[in-house]
Amino acid sequence: MWKTLVALLISVTPALAQERVTAYDALRVVGVHVNRDAVNHVVSVTGTKGDPQPETWKILLDDPARGGIREIQVRNGRVASERPSAMVGSSEGATIKTSRLNLDSSGAFQVASHIAEKSGARFDSANYTLRTDPHGDPIWIVTLQAVNGQPVGTIHIGANRGNVTRTEGMFAGATMQDVQTEREVVPERRHGENEEQVSDENGEERGPLYGVRQRMRQYFQRAQDEANGMFDRVKRSFTDFINR
Repeated sequence: MWKTLVALLISVTPALAQERVTAYDALRVVGVHVNRDAVNHVVSVTGTKGDPQPETWKILLDDPARGGIREIQVRNGRVASERPSAMVGSSEGATIKTSRLNLDSSGAFQVASHIAEKSGARFDSANYTLRTDPHGDPIWIVTLQAVNGQPVGTIHIGANRGNVTRTEGMFAGATMQDVQTEREVVPERRHGENEEQVSDENGEERGPLYGVRQRMRQYFQRAQDEANGMFDRVKRSFTDFINR
């Protein structure tokens, strides 16, 4: 059943073949081209200039038999190229646990778009990277770009639970760690001074931009909560997808 559906995918009419596929679709093509187990040896999945999906997906596979990393590019639902990768370093611990993937690139785009909207950022295209984070969990890193190709901002989205863990170039760089470790701020006046000083519960003074940072954290937290709610709508299990 699975191979029949994949055969239909890669044998569609020329018009349909021009549709840009998602990361899950590209991984399915790799599974047919190499073998079913290949999707369990993925090191990273990347795509650039997505509108919203990229024209080409580059998949790096850990290839123990050959003692290295293999690079496969998928374009228009077909394998466009295959070669040894120039990746330097060990892939140990970097293999993505696809059984924990619950967010396709289409869902990652929707979450990233929502965060961009809430931060007031405008963009023209998106670059995607799916890899593991320092804890070994799969993560989407979506970099939004302006028409001139300059980066507008980057959003880190957990591919397992859909949580936004970090933003760059948006919300003053606030992260959930900033929000969770935020200390209570108490205004106080110094003796002999008219100027109000801001300090935390330990008496540590804060700079003049502290209030701005606090507001950015609040905006980020609200957007992050909304993104979590959106995840319920865009959630897509890779295991279910590949086995259907």
